Amino acid sequence: MPESQARDDRAASGSLLDDLYREVILDHYRSPRNRGSLDAPTCSADGVNPLCGDQIHLDVALAGDAIEALRFSGQGCSISQASASMMTEQVTGLDRSAALAAVAAFQRLMLTGEPGDVGLGDAELLSGVAKFPARVKCASLAWKTLEQALGGVPSRAAVTTDERSSRDG
Repeated sequence: MPESQARDDRAASGSLLDDLYREVILDHYRSPRNRGSLDAPTCSADGVNPLCGDQIHLDVALAGDAIEALRFSGQGCSISQASASMMTEQVTGLDRSAALAAVAAFQRLMLTGEPGDVGLGDAELLSGVAKFPARVKCASLAWKTLEQALGGVPSRAAVTTDERSSRDG
């Protein structure tokens, strides 16, 4: 096979893979999993991305140390809402330390574009977001908010993706 044909085949397969990733992300956006609220959450947290206006509220129900149920509400771009949907599917059933390990793995994914040792399910499809720093904040919002809800971030204020708020306040 000529080199130009092999290059074209790789480009076409990469394009098909990109299309598949895009479809999964759009599916989570259009039909979000675990959207809503819980009647009696064990803990909850709010997050905001002031750069583009994404907002999220998480309700978490713990059974012992395990996430029994997790619901999110809010509004935002397709990346933030799809990421929240993916996150709820991935961490439901995990204990607190495993869920916080997933948050750390997702943050590494957003920084490097490479999945780590912790499986992130559909959320790994967001690896391409790492190429767009402003969109990383959109994808990370739900995960950072979960970290706060589980006590990984000591604060009662809303989680923000704006570094100036955390430095100035």
